[in-house]
Amino acid sequence: MTPKLYIVPTPIGNLEDMTFRAISTLKSVDLILAEDTRNTIHLLRHFNIEKPLRSYHAHNEHQTVQHIVSMITNEKSVALVSDAGTPAISDPGFLLVRECIKEGIMIETLPGATAFVPALVNSGLPCDNFVFYGFLPQKKGRHTKLLSLKEETRTMLFYESPFRLVKLLEEFKEYLSGDRQVSVSRELSKIHEENARGTVDELITHFKSKTVKGEIVVVLAGKND
Repeated sequence: MTPKLYIVPTPIGNLEDMTFRAISTLKSVDLILAEDTRNTIHLLRHFNIEKPLRSYHAHNEHQTVQHIVSMITNEKSVALVSDAGTPAISDPGFLLVRECIKEGIMIETLPGATAFVPALVNSGLPCDNFVFYGFLPQKKGRHTKLLSLKEETRTMLFYESPFRLVKLLEEFKEYLSGDRQVSVSRELSKIHEENARGTVDELITHFKSKTVKGEIVVVLAGKND
């Protein structure tokens, strides 16, 4: 493999979503960087991939990024994967990409799974103009961010923990409106996939009545002109 950084998306649930190119790349590189090696090892074993594996996550990326850049500079090919989806999308990866660009290192980003894309299409809300917020700040800046959403006319996308989903919907009601259209997708591509659509009020009632599990993508309609 050409010495460079390979950004390799992994399935968000269904292993059949792994691409042939992703498998080939992981089988060919010198080193695989994983957000959580305990999760990634299962993926690698499933596809009979035997390569050195090293942790690269939010708690060590600042300390390790220069070492990784040095490895690639010294003719090593390195692939970065996250636990699910495309690295750097609400996952570690941005710092490494930025440093590789600074050092003139080639980067090859493979297309693949990203949870917010199927959630957006499933929502039935406008897809031609949208904004991705990822996880809203939990404390500092949350109030200001929620206030700013009130005038946003584009479709909005958020990631959220299942334990905080109802709280987020209740904040949408408080800061925006209970009759704003919203879609919640969870467990995308898995056996228990659910796409719930309706008003904010309706989905508060829906999710309050059940135990919420799985990865969550929330798609919120923008303000009408």
